[in-house]
Amino acid sequence: MQCKQCKGRLEVSRSCRRIRMRCQKCGHEYQVHEVADQLDEETEEILSRWTCIIYD
Repeated sequence: MQCKQCKGRLEVSRSCRRIRMRCQKCGHEYQVHEVADQLDEETEEILSRWTCIIYD
């Protein structure tokens, strides 16, 4: 997955109460629903580890 701002790689960033997609290059964070239409198989596999994702 690519960042919409800089085309860097997005990775799953999990903190105690939330899951975000964070760019490794520029550090921009996206809520999962903002990039849900772009999820690749690898990211879907990682996100499937949690039974629910909290949007805040």
